[in-house]
Amino acid sequence: MANTGLSRRSVIKGGTVLLSLPALGQQVSRVEYRDYARCLPDHLRMLAREAYERRSAAIRGLTTEAAIRNRQQWVRRTFWELVGGELQRTPLNARTTNSFEHDGVRVECVVYETQPGLHVSANLYLPTTGKPPYPGILFQAGHSTDGKAYPLYQICCQGLARLGFVVLAFDPMGQGERTYYPGNVPSRTRLPGGADDEHTLPGKQMLLVGDTATRLQTWDAVRSLDYLAAHPLVDSRRLASTGQSGGGTNTMLLAAVDDRLAAAAVACPNTENVAARNFIPPGATDDAEQNFIGSGPLGFDRWDLLYPMAPKPLLVLVSAKDFAGTYSPNYLENGREEYQRLSAVYARLGHTDHLGWHETPLPHGLSYDLRLQIYNWMSRWLLERPQAITEEPVIKPIPEERLRVTKQGNVVVAFGGLTPAALARKGWSAQSARGSSLARVFQPRKPDPQVKAAVVGRTSYRTATLEAIEVQSAPDVFLPAWLYLPMGRTVRQTLLVLDSAGRQSWREGELFHRLAESGFAVCAADIRGFGDLAPELTSGAARYARSHSTEQHYAWASLILGEPLAAQRVTDILSLVQALASRPDLRTAPIAVAARGLLTTPALFTAAFETRIRALLLSGGLISFQEIFEADQFAGGGYFTPPQEANLDVFGSLVPKLLNHTDLPAIAASLAPRQVVIAGPRAASGSVMEPAAAQAIFRTATNVKLLPKPAWDFATLSSLADL
Repeated sequence: MANTGLSRRSVIKGGTVLLSLPALGQQVSRVEYRDYARCLPDHLRMLAREAYERRSAAIRGLTTEAAIRNRQQWVRRTFWELVGGELQRTPLNARTTNSFEHDGVRVECVVYETQPGLHVSANLYLPTTGKPPYPGILFQAGHSTDGKAYPLYQICCQGLARLGFVVLAFDPMGQGERTYYPGNVPSRTRLPGGADDEHTLPGKQMLLVGDTATRLQTWDAVRSLDYLAAHPLVDSRRLASTGQSGGGTNTMLLAAVDDRLAAAAVACPNTENVAARNFIPPGATDDAEQNFIGSGPLGFDRWDLLYPMAPKPLLVLVSAKDFAGTYSPNYLENGREEYQRLSAVYARLGHTDHLGWHETPLPHGLSYDLRLQIYNWMSRWLLERPQAITEEPVIKPIPEERLRVTKQGNVVVAFGGLTPAALARKGWSAQSARGSSLARVFQPRKPDPQVKAAVVGRTSYRTATLEAIEVQSAPDVFLPAWLYLPMGRTVRQTLLVLDSAGRQSWREGELFHRLAESGFAVCAADIRGFGDLAPELTSGAARYARSHSTEQHYAWASLILGEPLAAQRVTDILSLVQALASRPDLRTAPIAVAARGLLTTPALFTAAFETRIRALLLSGGLISFQEIFEADQFAGGGYFTPPQEANLDVFGSLVPKLLNHTDLPAIAASLAPRQVVIAGPRAASGSVMEPAAAQAIFRTATNVKLLPKPAWDFATLSSLADL
């Protein structure tokens, strides 16, 4: 097996090594396993390196103004393509529900619709001194559960209004009065992950039909800027946007698509590329709207969002402490590198003074020093008489209840409007998930037709032989497996076993040994993300490392880098099938696959590409992605997956746009006449589906046999030989 150039720990060749020990005068057998926990991270490193080099080559080519303008147009066009397409402007139906004065600022509570039925709650802060028209600033809130009412955000809005700006602050999706999963209090979420979960749960559902939370949040900002620009007291030639944390990132999204902005200041945003030079798997993945699906192969990343602003005034504000928990260890290193690249573009356009960078030593937040930086930046570039602001006046936050647009504290409750998930479902038909081919959605990497199983070690027990084998499925991915073989008899069937709990270790006299004794060749394998291939802990601060070393973050990273985790796993299973079929002792044995838990979906996907799989057992897996799409909540749906839901989180098997072409029941039916046994299928909640409901889904699939409960026993697995 070739040396793949992996790290020192990863390149140990599998095999049984005979050592001569002169001191003892005997030979000993030594088995050396690979460091399999590095396989998935190393594969993502390869994809990230390719994406980084691709984008770097394009940035190096920005040596003329024409090249820069072409890149800016490419960024805007590519962004819309990645997030689902630009929407059509529809009537805002704006109205004011309340107004009052507070410490020299007039506040109006307004509501408008950025899409029909999608209500946005906002506060408009108006100066009470000076002469209109005033410059306008769109303030974008971070991930505060109280949205626009968060005290530090209010203080910044009031401070800007006192300086002579009209400021519009609106609730982002899932926050404040736009909470879509309300608990006991209508303006507070019941989801454990707060605003991140409010963004990510519907964001995952949108992916199934080709929509994204990114598009929704960007369009909310575009239409909010429409409202601000049209206000009679606002000078539409002097518009800007600012925000902190998620609001800083949303300001970056707006900067990428809306050339009406005359200036911008982004505070503590996710100014960190996923495909950074020193990529640390799984990379800078975040909640749904901050992850650009398929951007890696195009050489597009987060810093590209800021290029269309050039050479307009742009200030980037970061917390030097953010690398230690809020974002990844690369946050500052990558940000500084990318700032220098963007600085070169501003210099090429003759406006080096229009770009600024400021680091605060304080933790993540819209701290006092960052607010002063924003005040001075906006004053410098947008006020007719700029002033140096050295001190912020004492500003009292307004009680949240007074800032509300609705009496109930929730726009869906008050106006009967749509949630993001309901909006996505409104334009989708279940008919589209019933007929098309899986190949329309993704194409897995095909394994080398010469791939074979390397024997790492061999032992036996009574009437069965056990081999420890290894199969290479990609240049940097190796799959360990146990191969149980009947001793002294012909193999009646090869059974590839895939268990999301990891391959079963050798157990004398137990299930796989019994199957081998009855004539089966049983291959129990681990594939990417499971068992020995569960990825090693990422580096960085403990809080960051713990939260990001999860199936969900590796799934996001894989989607961003252009190779869904589901597709990688299909490649692994295809490689295992190829390796087993190429063995002389198994060449004539039919192949069946038994999968359990989270590996049922990759196994079903693989059977759609591999006709040598003659029968399937899918035990305790998801029955349908339509179940996920239509659910109010689903197991593992949020950004933070509770430990009790970790074994039910199917996001690693999610493929963007899947429901526009097919779904799991249609794939199972398409395998006919090959037989599929589905045991104890699970609903979106993770619970086993009622038999009658499952039967209704498969009523026309003559090749599908349903069992009411998950099954993983001798009788069920051995029955695959009869299918």
